Amino acid sequence: MPPSSVKPRRRRGEGQWALGYREPLNKNEENKKNDDGLNVRERIINIYAKGGFDSIDPSDLRGRFRWYGLYTQRAPGIDGGKTAILEPEELDDRYFMMRVRIDGAQLSVAQVRAIGEISRDHARNTADITDRQNIQYHWVEIEDVPAIWEKLESVGLSTTEACGDTPRGMLGCPLAGVAEDEVIDPTPQLRQIYEDHIGSPEFSNLPRKFKTSVSGCSVHCVNHEINDVAFVGVRNERGEVGYDLQVGGALSTNPMFSVRLGAFVSPERVSEVWAGVCSIFRDYGYRRLRSRARLKFLVKDWGAEKFRDVLEKEYLGYALPDGPAPVLDSGLRRDHVGVHRQRDGKYYVGFAPRVGRVSGTTLLRVAEIAEEHGSDRICTTPDQKLVILDVEEERIASITAALEAEDLQVNPSTFRRQTMACTGIEYCKLAIVETKQRASTLIDELEKRLPDFTEPLTINVNGCPNSCARVQVADIGFKGQLVVDERGEQVEGYQIHLGGGMGLDAAFGKKVRGLKTTAAEMPDYIERVLRRFQEQKQDGESFASWAARASDDDLK
Repeated sequence: MPPSSVKPRRRRGEGQWALGYREPLNKNEENKKNDDGLNVRERIINIYAKGGFDSIDPSDLRGRFRWYGLYTQRAPGIDGGKTAILEPEELDDRYFMMRVRIDGAQLSVAQVRAIGEISRDHARNTADITDRQNIQYHWVEIEDVPAIWEKLESVGLSTTEACGDTPRGMLGCPLAGVAEDEVIDPTPQLRQIYEDHIGSPEFSNLPRKFKTSVSGCSVHCVNHEINDVAFVGVRNERGEVGYDLQVGGALSTNPMFSVRLGAFVSPERVSEVWAGVCSIFRDYGYRRLRSRARLKFLVKDWGAEKFRDVLEKEYLGYALPDGPAPVLDSGLRRDHVGVHRQRDGKYYVGFAPRVGRVSGTTLLRVAEIAEEHGSDRICTTPDQKLVILDVEEERIASITAALEAEDLQVNPSTFRRQTMACTGIEYCKLAIVETKQRASTLIDELEKRLPDFTEPLTINVNGCPNSCARVQVADIGFKGQLVVDERGEQVEGYQIHLGGGMGLDAAFGKKVRGLKTTAAEMPDYIERVLRRFQEQKQDGESFASWAARASDDDLK
């Protein structure tokens, strides 16, 4: 057949609204088209909480409930091999995980106390600090949700758009407004975005989740590199403070770092620029396939220049000035753990629970300790830690002793300080293996085996490929999967990622061919590889730098 007679293949649409693809393209898109997720609140209050679990419409249960921070948790006793085999209703328990959004990290004593009381009274005393600075409950019953909301809202908190295809909780430095070396206090900008846009139908139907960070932190604790949109504090050549704008960061199965647009955003324009970026995602984001529905894929296809051009011409109506890149460090410790001076002469005290797992009882005690020491500000961090602000110098010894009496370490080992874990198979329907208890036990074991190891080292444990615990940017990342042990039996285990990190040396951890471990062998593996690192490292060399040059044999 001559070339002229070949008909060009019509390119399949990606489900982009701005290009005319508005028909439902998958079950999720159809569900959102049928009813805005924000509308489910009234049904929860007036129907489901009164009628019980069996009264819940399935399209609400496994869809719109997420718009208010609710997921059914995993039914007990279902092993990881069945995660991808069973239907959703077979994995569902009759209880819920509930996520409380904490935009900008800072909480009052009254807010922490309310969170703790809800945990104690309605969630079997569960409360996990997430790496998005939120609090997650488990064992919540639908009948209790209205009362929980009422208590949260009485202290200025909510679960609105804590999950779902929405703008999720926004990260902010826990030291905003108090850090001695802060570039800019982002608190007014975070508050403005929240007031202008969160809970608005304008942004309640996005292609998928949308993660934001706004920070002027000099150590970049909010990990701007892996957010959909990030406003990073900078000072321009005229000495004005504002933000460098970055877009398209995310991890999961196709990790990508954010891309600088080269634009300087003044503080008063942050909210409208945020809305412009979110609108691009809403209108041009890929909705046909859920696996390509994150903003990172659009940014990768368009590139920074086109993205900025569309933002300025189609959504803002003005050009943003060019601006400088943020000043980065090695990014090895961004967690604000320990005792440090504030700009006002007081001190903040950062401390480490075990892999973010606390309880309502613990949070109530933290609130009490803070109040006894004259503080009304308690903050969550993106590394599953807590910080108490505004402590007078003469109270440092007292507050440190009180916290450590509750096993909340102010001066933790490297392993306690820098080990994170996702929810895991205990509650999560996507998980394949257990994580929280295993990581907590791992900390104890490594402290015994390597008591003198003090160098920065992140160990992140994840229960599935979705990277809620950021395995690709850890020094040692464990991604949960089933493996075969030496007896030929299928057991819980992990694929290993090595040498990941952010900051100046941003890189995704490498995977050595065939490098996996069973859960039982994790401590042995970490001890082995860390001893090799100590033997072979050069002066001042980080683990990530060593892992990048080490032989595969040395990494096994």
